[in-house]
Amino acid sequence: MKTQVTIDGLESFIAEIDDTGTETVRALRQSLPIRGEVRRWGDEIYFHVDFRAPLEEGARADMKVGEIAYWPAGPALAIFFGPTPASRGREPRAASECNVIGRVLADPSMLRMARDGAEIILRQIDSGKT
Repeated sequence: MKTQVTIDGLESFIAEIDDTGTETVRALRQSLPIRGEVRRWGDEIYFHVDFRAPLEEGARADMKVGEIAYWPAGPALAIFFGPTPASRGREPRAASECNVIGRVLADPSMLRMARDGAEIILRQIDSGKT
């Protein structure tokens, strides 16, 4: 599923959400469009969401640059673009295990310009069906 991500002060970009049929993805899809307030944690942005889903099989804390994950402890969505305070090196690491649900289809380094408190909006731009 293609999703448009708009953050105040940045150019909109496209993210791809895995259409896996997991409980997290179903809850996300039903909640779109989602509006939130950007929070920064090192080279991660996250924002609280109004849906809940459990920790799912394959959840992990070690992330890759550009991955999008659902953090059940928030509940929040997070986008990783570099090291976080929990990192053990240069790769992103979440505060605790997350359900990885997608990836950014643009250069994730541009997220370094996202300011704390900026509005973020996620909108579905297609059904993901071919």
